[in-house]
Amino acid sequence: MAIHGRVEKGEIRGSVTLVVSDVPDAPGLAYARDRGLQAAVVVKKREETRSDYFARVVPLLEEKAIDLVVLAGFMKVLSPNIIQRYRHRILNIHPALLPSFPGTHAQKQAVEYGVKWSGCTVHFVDEGVDTGPIVLQEAVAVLQGDTEESLSGRILEREHKIFPEAVRLFCEGKLEVRGRHVLIKP
Repeated sequence: MAIHGRVEKGEIRGSVTLVVSDVPDAPGLAYARDRGLQAAVVVKKREETRSDYFARVVPLLEEKAIDLVVLAGFMKVLSPNIIQRYRHRILNIHPALLPSFPGTHAQKQAVEYGVKWSGCTVHFVDEGVDTGPIVLQEAVAVLQGDTEESLSGRILEREHKIFPEAVRLFCEGKLEVRGRHVLIKP
């Protein structure tokens, strides 16, 4: 968890208060527990709607007075109840230069489409899939002969740079959302 490491070093003025996963053996949970961080597993029940599932997650966040929700590897579409509660306070990272290649397998889509540039995007989550206001982006060249895996590896390196940076900017109060635009204050 690159973000927690930057918090520990004092590069981000904040704290990791809670790590939540819907996958009981997620590496992030083990990472959190090894460092004494609060961790919770909330598995979606087969009969549950998305709204019902997130209605169980929101109280965990509220109990800890969470200011920012950071999605990392969380592959579920959020329900309106959590998005409305945390409007412009949920950050996600996507392995493409949005609005290109939203959804899953973005790197594969980029390679198959034949683009020359891909990259990663940090954005605020809204009710759509990868459609929220863009905070930061970084381009990565798509090289001749790239595969989904080789491109993914280079994009991941950039994700580890810009995601903590977006969190830092949020924690310092430097992000202002105006419609679809995110302004970065000096």
